[in-house]
Amino acid sequence: MTKADHGPARHERPVIDEAALAAARDAERLLDAARAGGATTWEEYLSPVPGQLRDAGLFELRRVAQRARAAYGPRASIRDALPTELTEPFLADLDRLIKALARDSMER
Repeated sequence: MTKADHGPARHERPVIDEAALAAARDAERLLDAARAGGATTWEEYLSPVPGQLRDAGLFELRRVAQRARAAYGPRASIRDALPTELTEPFLADLDRLIKALARDSMER
C-alpha cells in the first residue's frame, strides 16, 4: 500500500494524536478497573483498546474509536459496570477523537 492509502502519519495531525493518546490512557484506567472488579466481559472488550489507540494509523483509528464508543450501547453499557469517574472521561476523549478525525477527513 502507498502512503496515500493510509493518509498522513499521526504525528502530522497532533490534535488527533493527542486525543487518541488521552483516550488510550482512559482505556488503561478502565481496563484496570474491570480487572480489579471482576468485570470479565469488559476486561475482554477493553484489553486491545489502549494499544490500538496508541498505535493505529489514521485510517484504522476511526474504526478503533467507533468500536470503543460502542461500549456505551443502549443494552449493555460500560457505564453499568464501571465507575462514572472513569467511563465519562473515556467517552469525552473518544468523542473528541472521532470529531477530530471527521474534521481532518473533511479538510483533505
